[in-house]
Amino acid sequence: MSSSSSDASAHFPPPSLRNILNEVTSLLHERNQTIAIAETAAGGLLSSSILSTPGASKIYKGGLTLYTLPSRIAYAGWSDENIKGYSGPTPEIVAGLAKHVRGELKADYVIAESGIAGPTGGDTRNRTPGYVALAVDCEKGTFTREG
Repeated sequence: MSSSSSDASAHFPPPSLRNILNEVTSLLHERNQTIAIAETAAGGLLSSSILSTPGASKIYKGGLTLYTLPSRIAYAGWSDENIKGYSGPTPEIVAGLAKHVRGELKADYVIAESGIAGPTGGDTRNRTPGYVALAVDCEKGTFTREG
């Protein structure tokens, strides 16, 4: 392994997240539960963070990186009507993504995110770079946050 790749693995995921990832992976494994990811603005970082954790293969069902609107038609159950009415990320949109992916991958939990990566917000409802909408879908319901 080259020094640059070992340097990168020493910094990803950030040390502040490693304990959380280890804890989540351990808990899911102990409970014989699984997780899947639907991400847009994160571009695969959520999935790669989980997959960098020892034991991830026992709990990770899969992930979708749905960065473009056409990818949401192809993989997330969206229609042309969803695209026409799209005005930016919302908690409702990520809740829908989480529910769809949970149905498709049969995971116990799905985390979905969408947001504004920046540097500008383009033509979206919330033009603030750094905005994120999150959802977790599970047997007990769908829970959302934004900020």
